[in-house]
This record gives sequence, C-alpha cells and structure tokens, in this order.
Amino acid sequence: MPATLLIVDDEKHTREGLQAMLEDSYEVFLASDADEAFNLLDAETFDVVLTDLRMAGKSGMKVIDKALSKPNRPICIMMTAYGNIETAVEAMKRGAHDFMTKPVNVEKLEIMIARALQSRHLESENKVLHERLDHKFSLPGIVGNSPALTQVLDRVKLIAPAKATVLLQGETGTGKEMIAQSIHQNSPRARNPFVAVHCAALATNLLESELFGHEKGAFTGATERRIGRFEAADGGTLFLDEIGEIEPSTQVKLLRFLDTRSFERIGSNKPVAVDVRLVCATNRNLQKMAEKGEFRDDLLYRLNTITIQLPALRERKDDIPLLINHYLRHFAEDNNLPQPKLTPAAIQTLKDYAWPGNIRELRNFCENTVVLNPGLNVSEYDLDPRFLNSGMARPSASEMPGIQPGLSVEENEKRLLHQALVQAKGNRTKAAQLMGISRRTLHRKLVQWPELDSLSRRSAASGLHGAEAD
Repeated sequence: MPATLLIVDDEKHTREGLQAMLEDSYEVFLASDADEAFNLLDAETFDVVLTDLRMAGKSGMKVIDKALSKPNRPICIMMTAYGNIETAVEAMKRGAHDFMTKPVNVEKLEIMIARALQSRHLESENKVLHERLDHKFSLPGIVGNSPALTQVLDRVKLIAPAKATVLLQGETGTGKEMIAQSIHQNSPRARNPFVAVHCAALATNLLESELFGHEKGAFTGATERRIGRFEAADGGTLFLDEIGEIEPSTQVKLLRFLDTRSFERIGSNKPVAVDVRLVCATNRNLQKMAEKGEFRDDLLYRLNTITIQLPALRERKDDIPLLINHYLRHFAEDNNLPQPKLTPAAIQTLKDYAWPGNIRELRNFCENTVVLNPGLNVSEYDLDPRFLNSGMARPSASEMPGIQPGLSVEENEKRLLHQALVQAKGNRTKAAQLMGISRRTLHRKLVQWPELDSLSRRSAASGLHGAEAD
C-alpha cells in the first residue's frame, strides 16, 4: 500500500503539478488552504504533509502544528519562495522534517520523502524490537513462580538499577544468560548494547583480542585495528559466560579493568576508558578454584560483589508444567504446527525426572514433542524411556509394587505390566518373568493395551538392553 501524501498550497498549478509528478508513487490528497488541510487531517491519516509557508489565511506553520498534533505525527516538509535561515530554523523547531525553497526540485523532493519514510520505518522497527526485548527479558517474561525462582527474580529487581558487577552461578542450562539479559533490560542501560561473550569457546590469545581489541600489526594476521567487546558494550552491559575458563593472563587484564575502568588494546599502551557494567556467569565453584590457585583471589573478590545462585530445574519442580506449556506453545507457533497435549500422568512423569540438562534439556524435549507429535495427546507411555527411568532407585523383582487399593483388577494389572516393562528396559522376556506370566500371555496383553506396546518398542529401540521385540 503506497504512503499517503497531503499537498497544501494556495497556488493551483503548484499543487496539481506536484500531484501529477508524485501520484505514481504515493496516494496524493490536495488542499488549497490551511482550513481545508485541517479537515483532511481530521478525516484521514497521512504519512507525509507537504505544505507551503505563505498562503491566504492561516500559514503553513499552522498546518505543521495541526499535523504534528495527530497520534501518528506525519513527516512534515515546508515549501516557500521566501526561504531563509530564520524560516528554516522556525519550521524545524515546530517539528518539520525538512525545508525546500520554490521552485521545488521534484527529483530532490522525491529523494527527501523516500529517505524520511525509510527513516520512519527503521525507527518503527527498532521500537517494536525493543518492545519485544523488553517483554522477553522483563521479569514478567520469565516463566515460573516457584519459591526458588521468585527469590532470584526479587534479587534481580533489586540489583538491576545499580552499576555493581554481578556474578551468576548455576548448573549448565539454568538460564544464566536469560537472567543477565533481564538485569540489562531492567536497568538504565536497557537502550544501550548488551554484548555476550562465551569465554570457553575461544582460545586464550583469541579471547584477549575479542575482549580488548587490537592494533594493526599487533600480531600476525592483525591487518587492521579492531575494537573489542568492551568497546562495543560501552554504555551498556558486557556478559562474560563461563568466566571460570579464562586463563591467568586474561584474568589479570580483567582485574585491571575492574580497578581502573579502562584497558589497553593488544599492541598499544594507550588506555581506553569505557562505561561498561560487567555480568559474569559460571557453572564452576570459583572459590574452590581460587583455593587451588586456578583462579585469582583478587579477581574473585571483585567479581562477586553481588552473587545470584540460579536453581537447578529439579529444585523448582512446580515450574515444570508451566515451562512445558510455554515451550510447547512457542515451538508450535514457530513451526506452524498444532500444539500437542500432555496427559496429567505424562506431566507427573516429567516432574519426577531429574533434568540434568535443566531448562536447555526441557526446551529440546518440547521442540522434539511438537515436531513428532503435532496436535496429538501424549501419555507417559509415549515418553522416551529415559523419562520413565529418571535416575531414582529401581526396584528389584521382589520389590515390584503390589496391588493398589481403589483400582480395578484391570487397572492394577496394567499398572504392574507397565512397571515391569520399565524395569526390563522393554525386554519382553524379562518383563514376563517379572510378572510371572508366559511371553505369549504378555504379547496378548500388549495387543490389548497398545500404549504399553509402544512403550516396549521404544525401550527396545533405545538400546539400553538387548530387548526382544516382536
């Protein structure tokens, strides 16, 4: 849809001439004076207003004032045969985008309008992006309401406005970068850069160059000056993930920055001062590393000004159903697929699972479930065998659960058979032995309850034991 353009000029040949030259690119409206322009501005929404300065009745300045009072604030361009610096300054003070003298050079005008519209579009996209980031990384955007997570979020709210260095501790996959982004997005630095560096992914010499930059000729291959991540994050936040993996030489330079708020590029002795908030993360015990001489004591003291311990997913089990629903919905929308539904028993099975990979593992599970089971109901029997054997102590054959009061004979039998298949890793012969029945009888029961049959086949396919499947 073309942009809408309002041309306001009391000279008929001027406004109609401009219309003829611009109507191929824009939807053009005409007004012969300010009052007619006011009526059109009340009735329509315009992207651009092109107005003469001096007209019979009200001036073009009044048209600009009226246009800029509208919610969309259209781009306003002033035209006048009486162009001078004072007029241009006044028009710009009123909010005009630009200024042209008559006779109007249409080619220049078209370029001016196109650039103004492009700039407006980029501003709009940038605003939408920031709004999305604000939502994604704002505290309400983090999924969960368990006491363990609530304690973390309360601490984030408290420290976000400050400048202090923050150390995030927690197992791999607990969402340390997400929390770092939340700290940034809820701080006065939110509109400035958030720069992340994963320290373990880079060799020592590369990490130093990545962090601090280098001068041309500083080392072989340094063909030009390059700024580092500290300079790139000036005014914002620098997130250093896996800080426990950095080498002693880099630790020294990092300590110097924390002491002086400046650094030197590799190959230079000139200090570079930057305003950067440092947020670091680790899944290692830095205190024990310091005791072993693997991490500098003085650096540790400077890093842990404020420490936040992120809970493992197994420590916030009540959040697991919320997280599963959140990610199932996310991946369903992302892949344009109907969202699967997990039965209550499946949800409980997943709550009982240890989740050694934490949220990262749960995300992967949800994506896998959406892709392989679009729009389907997923029971505990449809889950990968690893969820059914969640690391808890497995009962021996003599410890198989007995009859459960309140359940029918059939329900109890189905329950016992399920437990036998789980314990036998899908091996039907072993499961039959545990049940005290023949393999033929077991086969007949699996035909009767196909959901258990699917459990048997998946367990066998997993290769945990050499399961015998029909």
